[in-house]
Amino acid sequence: MADQQDPTFQIQRIYLKEASLEQPNSPEILLEAEQPSVDIQLGVEGKPAADGVYEVCVTATVHTKINDRTVFLVEAKQAGIFEIRNLPDDQMGPIMGIACPQIVYPYLRGNVADLVQRAGFPPVHLTEVNFQAMYEQQQAQAAAAQETQQ
Repeated sequence: MADQQDPTFQIQRIYLKEASLEQPNSPEILLEAEQPSVDIQLGVEGKPAADGVYEVCVTATVHTKINDRTVFLVEAKQAGIFEIRNLPDDQMGPIMGIACPQIVYPYLRGNVADLVQRAGFPPVHLTEVNFQAMYEQQQAQAAAAQETQQ
């Protein structure tokens, strides 16, 4: 009988790695009656932290503007440390690109809403994200880019 270890997936820690808020045009812009436009960008990155331990970060940038003037800009990076061992290589991508971000993202949503509200604005609630679709799109783009290089 082969001596094979069982697969391991455990959350070690979830933490706010980075957060910033800028209101470069306050207080004047706060007196504007016009509704600001809101642009939200999300990103996911993962990297090894130690043997069998990985850090996965989900980032959000929320930029609100009235015309070309910034009302506020929030940048936040929520991270998780995960122990992932004895998984086949073909499963690591989906775990790091789908499962881990799904665990970390609700914390990011709460922290962004809280930060915006503490700055004196109505909270910005980031929408739910389909990390599987996001991961599959990134894989397709990477494959297309590799194909063009050949």
